[in-house]
Amino acid sequence: MKPDKYMESENKNLKLPSFFKPLLWSYNFFLIDPKKNKKRIIINTVNYGRWKHLQWIVKFYGRNKLKKIIEETPETEFRVPALKLVSLLLGIKKMKYASRSDYIKRQNNS
Repeated sequence: MKPDKYMESENKNLKLPSFFKPLLWSYNFFLIDPKKNKKRIIINTVNYGRWKHLQWIVKFYGRNKLKKIIEETPETEFRVPALKLVSLLLGIKKMKYASRSDYIKRQNNS
């Protein structure tokens, strides 16, 4: 079987496709590394991305790794409708819970 050209482990110098620019408008797009900034890329894609963005992150990170990252991210990071959709698509049953006060404390300490 031919390896997928996007798989994270095989392409260490791969840049994020330009169609991600609108999702990461508040960041310096050219400095974003798909490996180092994967959590931010995934959160923004789930919240604001289109189908082609979701397809790309599934191909690049792999379905299981993507599912694990989303499950380990507090659900307060996601918009409710977007989280419902991605949970259905990836078969996510349970999310990490973080109370609003824990979330605010974490934001203030960083």
